[in-house]
Parts: sequence; structure tokens; C-alpha cells
Amino acid sequence: MTTSIQIKSLDDYQRVYRYSLEKNEEFWDNIAKNQLHWRKPWSRVSQCDYLTGHVSWYLGAELNVAENCVDRHVHAGKGSKKALIWVGNEPGEEKTFTFQQVYEEVCRIAHALEALGIKKGDRVGLYLPNIPELAFSMLACARIGAIHSVIFGGFSAHSIQSRMNDCGAKLIITSNGVYRGEKWIDLKTNVDEAIAIGCSTIANVLVIPHRSQSRWERQLRDLNWNEVLQPFKPHTAPSHLSEDPLFILYTSGSTGKPKGVLHTMGGYLTYTSYSHQLVFQPQDSDVYFCTADLGWITGHSYLLYGPLANGVTTVMYEGVPQYPTASRLWEITDQHSVNILYTAPTAIRTLASLGDEPVVKTSRKTLRTLGTVGEPINPEAWRWYSSVVGEDRCPIVDTWWQTETGGILISPLAGITPTQPGCATLPLPGIEPKIINESGEALKGDGQGALVIARSWPGQMRGVYGDPEKFFDTYFRQYPGNYSTGDGARRDSENNYWILGRMDDVIKISGHRLGTAEIESACVLHSDVVESAAIGVHDDITGEALHLFVVVKSGAPETPDLAKALIQLIRKEVGPLASPKKIHFVPGLPKTRSGKIMRRILKKLAVQEFSDLGDISTLAEPSVIELIKKAVITER
Repeated sequence: MTTSIQIKSLDDYQRVYRYSLEKNEEFWDNIAKNQLHWRKPWSRVSQCDYLTGHVSWYLGAELNVAENCVDRHVHAGKGSKKALIWVGNEPGEEKTFTFQQVYEEVCRIAHALEALGIKKGDRVGLYLPNIPELAFSMLACARIGAIHSVIFGGFSAHSIQSRMNDCGAKLIITSNGVYRGEKWIDLKTNVDEAIAIGCSTIANVLVIPHRSQSRWERQLRDLNWNEVLQPFKPHTAPSHLSEDPLFILYTSGSTGKPKGVLHTMGGYLTYTSYSHQLVFQPQDSDVYFCTADLGWITGHSYLLYGPLANGVTTVMYEGVPQYPTASRLWEITDQHSVNILYTAPTAIRTLASLGDEPVVKTSRKTLRTLGTVGEPINPEAWRWYSSVVGEDRCPIVDTWWQTETGGILISPLAGITPTQPGCATLPLPGIEPKIINESGEALKGDGQGALVIARSWPGQMRGVYGDPEKFFDTYFRQYPGNYSTGDGARRDSENNYWILGRMDDVIKISGHRLGTAEIESACVLHSDVVESAAIGVHDDITGEALHLFVVVKSGAPETPDLAKALIQLIRKEVGPLASPKKIHFVPGLPKTRSGKIMRRILKKLAVQEFSDLGDISTLAEPSVIELIKKAVITER
């Protein structure tokens, strides 16, 4: 489906962008009507008030998300078109599903969920590899109105437990395990441990025997996927209100436990469909490959919901970019004639570090557009991606957005917007960003400061699950009348936006956000640790690497064995992604008089930039800086 507001040139973009702000509700009314099939129209396009943190779109309208992603393409005569191409961890492991076949699988799972007592509004946890059953389960939940919450397969038992307890999940779907490259991850054991710790609302665990060679220990609450699912029979998709919840996805914040970001049906699907179509400019015959895991928002919006809503063939990859060789992504591209590739700067940097030969030995002749997502991409990696992978013939769409935004807000449009290495360029029509300086004033023209969004858009999150106060405090209190992104940005004289990264204490490793609070909380569980502070330090491969400053109890040994024990503890409590690259044992931490750790100072000390530490007048004990310096220097 394509929007009636066509953009095929930069002049078109400028015209449509002006219209989208001048007649904002008319613009979004037009977009929604042309992107999706609605069963009942809306009585009002939007009702949003940033001063109170209230956001609603397409009030009173009814639709079914799964019907929009699957059924309507079947009914339009596209049932035999490829919908999902799944590529497994090992070369040769592949499955292809047409829209008709996806429809049948989703119906089977919808019937199974209902037979297990899952009703509209119930929460379902999905802790699975990047396999077709995960995609189909998400769509089945959306079909019946259950709220899915996908947990990335790299997270630990404690992370599963905290997320499932927070949302009160009734069912969790998992598999016996998965290989990521050569590494085996025992997903079922992690779920069992999470429940043993305490998941009081989980009634059943539905287990997919993904790898038949690995047995799993069956508990009384466990159900075998192959025994529960029945042969296909049609499932009548019910209508749901536009503002009914679609999913909860947990994202790390700068303080406290992870936030349950809540997205709703009508606005989210409208925006993902619209932004996918506009940014990537897919053609009806295209094969589109997003390398993300469905455990992250990129997988939700641009592997599953956006492409399928637009009737585009989407590729889903279970493995990692460099397994079994550094040519894997390019071999998949050639084998399936991929036209559009969307991946993360971390993957690009990793593959670039392995040289050009794994790339140039493949053809990649079908590629037309390259995309990048997850964090600002450094110019050197951008140029390699463009010249080596794209042979200087494929435009790069360097997209900026967040879990909270639901979809891309600032990005080039493929083949339309002039690009520069590392620049997110221009906002999508309907999106009004602003730059706020330290005095709280909105800047005009070029300038640098906090990036905010001045008005709502349909894909915006509707709340932090179960915590409306946190929703308002996090996103609307600091800059009244605006949505606070938490990112810094620079706008140049041509109105292009350059994203500068997080302004809070979130660490972004390989495009994945990790909260300092989670990591530090895990570290102090060790009996020898008094306190700790986690920071992100620039890393050529992962974007940021985790450094941990640790204060131990008097008399406790500051040894490599303790460092190893802390790494294992953090891996267990948070997940392998949170493994520190470096642990610094220090006698104390730089804190303000109110007790806040000054992480900006630790970031300087970690890389031994001692000459410019900025204002340290608010430190309670300035002398601690010299002690930390000495400890860091001694490590070398």
C-alpha cells in the first residue's frame, strides 16, 4: 500500500513537509486512510496534550493489525507472494512462507492461544530465537488482542523474571534453545530459572522444540508446541480499537528498572507502514532484509509490522553477521536477490574490520538501498558501507528513532534526500523537531542542544506500562509542551540534523540500550563490592563499550579473579550484552553533594583525558579524582 501523498523529489518533500505542519490533522487523516484497512472510521484524528502527557490517535476507530499485515494481501490476490523468508543460523537452513501460509500459521496459533485461555488484554511473553514462530506468535497475539512482550534471547533469567512480573504475563512462549553462531543458548533453562526466582502470574510455558537434538526438561506447567497447535482452520479476526494496546517492549532507562514501553494498535501500525514506505521507497517486487532481532524495536517495526503491512517480502535471519564467515550477509543478499538492506553500525564496523575481500567476492548486484539503525554511524564506517558494500551506487538512509517513537522520525528518503556521512538529515513529514539550549530556549537555525519533538505523531508510545507518572516525568516534564528524546543533536545551516547521542546515563552497546542502574545493581550483589558506576566509552566496533568503576570493601582483594567473578555475575543478572570490557578498581567515586555520581568525569578518567574535567565545584570530595587517576594510570 502506498500513501496518496507522493514524494519523488526533494521539492516534493519540501512541499509535503510544509503541508504536514500547516494542516497536521488533515495530513495524518490522509495517511491513515491510505496506509491501512479500517473497519470503523475515527471520530477524531488525535487528542494530544504534551502538558499533561496524554496521547491518543484515531479515536473510536477499529481495525485488526494481523488482518492488515496478512489477510488483506491474501484477499487482494497476493496469497502466493512470498511474505517471509527465514534464514537459519547454519547455511542451507531456510524456509519461505507465502502470505497464504503466514495466514494459516497465524490462525493456528490464534486458536491455540484462545484454547489456553488467553483473552484480549492478557500479556504474553515471547522469549524466542529469531525464528518464524516468533513472528507468527506476535501476529497471533495482535489478532486476538493479547499484548505481546518480546524478550531478547540474550537476556538472563533475572531479566526475564523482572519483565514478566512487571507486565503480569499469563503465558510465556520459548524454545529449548538456539545457536548464535557456534554458541548454544539454553533458553528453556533460563525460563525455568526465572520462574523459580518468582513469576507468579505465569500459568503455562509453551515450548517450541526448535533444535531437536537438544532435549528439554519438561515441567508440569510446560506444553509442547507441536502437541498444542492443531491443523489449520480459519480464524475470524475480531475488531479492536485503535488505542487498544498492541505490545509492551522493555527498554533500559537511566534510573531504576527497565521501562515497559507501551504501543497501541492503530497509530503504531499507521506510522510503521508510512515510515517504512517513505524512507525505503520499496517496490512491489522488492526483497527487503532487516538484520535486527525481533527482541528489539527495529525488529518489531521494520522486520515485521512495517514491511508486512506494506505487502513487502521480508527476510528474517537467525544468526550473526560473521558466521560461519564474514561473507554471510552478502551471500544471503545474493541468494535471495535482496534489494534493500537495513542493519546496525556495529555490524558494519565489525565487518569492515575484517577487510573488503569477504564483500567483494560476492555480487550484491540486486542491492538498491542501504540503511543503518540503532546509533549514530561514524563517517568512516558510513563511507565503507557506501563504497565497498554499495559500490557507491546505493543511497544510505541513516535513520534516527527510538523504542519510544515506534518508527523513524529523522532520516534521508532513499534516492531523494542528499546525504552526508553520519548525518540523519531531515525529519519525516509530520515530525517537528526542535533544538533546546541549556536555558530552555528553542534555537532557530543552526545550533546544538537537546533534541525534542514539538508535536505528537501516530506511532508515539502511549505510556510506561503501569506507571503513568514515570511516563510524564521521563518524557514531558523537562521541556514542557515537548516530547524529550533524551538525545543531543546539532542542526546545521541547511536544517540537517546530526545526532550526538544520549544525554542521560544510558549506555548503548551495539545499538542496544542498557541502563546503568541494572548493571550497577548486579555488581553490588557481590559480597566484596561496596558500590560501582557503569559508563560507556567509545569503541570502534560496538559504538560504546562498558567500563565499570568498582569500590570494594576494606581488605577485599582487587584481583583479576574478582573482576572475572563480577563479569560472570553481571552476565547472569543482566545478560552477556552487559559484560564489562574493563573493570577499574578505585578507592571512591566522584559524587555531587546530593550523592549523584558524575559519570562525565569518569568517562574522561577512563580514557585518561585528565586535562579537561570541566566544572568539579559541586563534588563532595574533589580529592577522590586524584586517587582515581592514580588507580587508572597504575593499571597500565
